[in-house]
Amino acid sequence: MSQTPDNAVRSYIEQHRAAFLDDLTAWLRIPSVSAQPDHAPDVRRSADWLAGKLRETGFPTAEVWPTAGAPAVYAEWPADDPEAPTVLVYGHHDVQPAAREDGWDSDPFEPVVRDNRLYARGAADDKGQVFFHTLGVRAHLAATGRTAPAVHLKLLVEGEEESGSPHFRALVEERAGRLAADAVIVSDTGMWSEDTPTVCTGMRGLAECEIRLHGPAQDIHSGSFGGAVPNPATAAARLVAALHDEHARVAVPGFYDGVVELTDRERELFAELPFDEERWLRTAKSHATQGEAGHTTLERIWARPTAEVNGIGGGYQGPGSKTIIPSSAMVKLSFRLVAGQDPAHIEKVVRAWTADQVPTGVRYEIEFASATRPCLTPLDHPALRSVVRAMGRAFGKPVLFTREGGSGPAADLQDVLGAPVLFLGISVPSDGWHAPNEKVELDLLLKGVETSAYLWGELADTWRPTP
Repeated sequence: MSQTPDNAVRSYIEQHRAAFLDDLTAWLRIPSVSAQPDHAPDVRRSADWLAGKLRETGFPTAEVWPTAGAPAVYAEWPADDPEAPTVLVYGHHDVQPAAREDGWDSDPFEPVVRDNRLYARGAADDKGQVFFHTLGVRAHLAATGRTAPAVHLKLLVEGEEESGSPHFRALVEERAGRLAADAVIVSDTGMWSEDTPTVCTGMRGLAECEIRLHGPAQDIHSGSFGGAVPNPATAAARLVAALHDEHARVAVPGFYDGVVELTDRERELFAELPFDEERWLRTAKSHATQGEAGHTTLERIWARPTAEVNGIGGGYQGPGSKTIIPSSAMVKLSFRLVAGQDPAHIEKVVRAWTADQVPTGVRYEIEFASATRPCLTPLDHPALRSVVRAMGRAFGKPVLFTREGGSGPAADLQDVLGAPVLFLGISVPSDGWHAPNEKVELDLLLKGVETSAYLWGELADTWRPTP
C-alpha cells in the first residue's frame, strides 16, 4: 500500500511551512513577465531557479528546455515500482505584467503577508500552485518512509502561458517521448470558494477569426450612390445579426456537430454548487443574464459552445456626421468549444456560413488564429476519483465539481499525449488573477500541499492504467 498517513503529512507540512514560504517568496521576487521583452532574462532566471529548487527537492532530473520563445522546466522522479502509473504535472512560471501604479498596495514583486494572505504577482497564478507540489512530494515521502514517489512523477512548467503559449504545442510534440504519461494533472485553476472545495472536470476550447469586408474601392457619397451599391458596414451588421437564432443558439449550420451533451448527473452536480446569480451578475458588471434557451447560467459558461462578437467596425467613427458608404468593415468573432467539437470543423463551417451571408459585390477575407481544443474528464475516470479522494482528505469535506469556461494549453497535452487531463487547483475567485493585489490564501495553499501529498499514493493504490 502507498497510502500516506494524514497526521504524518500534516505534521511534516507544519514543520517545513516557514522554509517553504521563504522559498516561494524568493521565486515570486523574480519578475518573470513573458509578455514584455525586457523581462526575457528574468523569465530565464525564473526557469533556472525552479530547476535548481526541484533538484534540491529530490528530483533526479530537472532541466530547462529552450523554446523559440521563453524556456520551460522539465523534471522527472521515477517510482520504485515499474508498474506504477506515470503522472505529468503541468503549470507555468511566467506571470502577467504588474506595476505599483496599477493599483497595488505594495510592490507586486516584493511579496508581503497580510491577514494570512500572500500578496505578489504570481502568488496564485501560477507559481504558488506549481510550488505546492515540491513540499507535497516531500511530505508524501517523509510520511510513508519511501525514497521515491509512489508514481512516476513528471513536471512540465512552461514559460509562455501568459503570452498565449505560442510555442507550447510544438514543445510537447517535440518532447512527446519524455512527456509520455498516463494522466496529466493541471495545477493552474481554482476552486469554487474557500468553503467549497471543487475539482474542475473540463475546459472549453477556442477558435477565433477576423472577417474583413470590402465594398467600393474608396469611401463614396451616400447621397449619390447609397441604395445602389452594396455597403460593407451593412454586410457586417447583417453577418453579426445572423450569428444567433431567436433562442440564442449559434445559427451556423454544423456548429453543434459532435457536441457532448450534459448528462442528468452532471446537471445535478452543477446544481449542488451554491450559485448566487445576482452576485455573479455583479462580478460580471452586467444587469441581466442571457444565453442559449434551456440551460442555466453555469451550464452556458461551462458546458455549452458559444459564439461571441469581440469587435465590429467600419466607416466614419469621428464626431458629427460623414455621409458615406464606407469602403470596408470588419468583424472579430470567437467561438468557445466543448467536448466533441473539432476546431478544424468549426473553421470549415464558419467559412461556409460566411460565404453564404456576404452579399454579391462585397469581397471578404477571413483569417483564423491558432485554435485550442476542449478537454473533458469523465466523472467515472479512476484518476479523477483519486484526485477527489485526495482533496477530500485534505479539506475534510465533500468535494464538488465544476468546469472552466475559458481555454488553456492543457488540451494540447491531452491531444498529443493521449492522456486524460485532471485539474488540481486551490485558488479562489478573490485571489485576483491578472489584477492588482493578486494573492493566495495561505491556509488554502497548504491544503494544496496536503492534497498533493495524498494524491500520489491514491493514484498508485487505486489505478493501474490499461496497457
